[in-house]
Amino acid sequence: MTEENHCYENAMAERVNGILKDEFYLDQTFANVPHAKAVAKNAINLYNEIRLHLSLDFKTPNMVYKLTA
Repeated sequence: MTEENHCYENAMAERVNGILKDEFYLDQTFANVPHAKAVAKNAINLYNEIRLHLSLDFKTPNMVYKLTA
């Protein structure tokens, strides 16, 4: 998930993976690949569009992105 040989970026990727597993239950076993893809897509959408982030002053990542674009 990070650029090659950039070990300091790995912590951020691991944090996001942990949130997706813990808060959105992506660590479960799925019946099939299409189901897993649908659940992952929904979790990522919730993470970026709906979940407020303390580190972003209670904004979503997409809100912050739109403010800087």
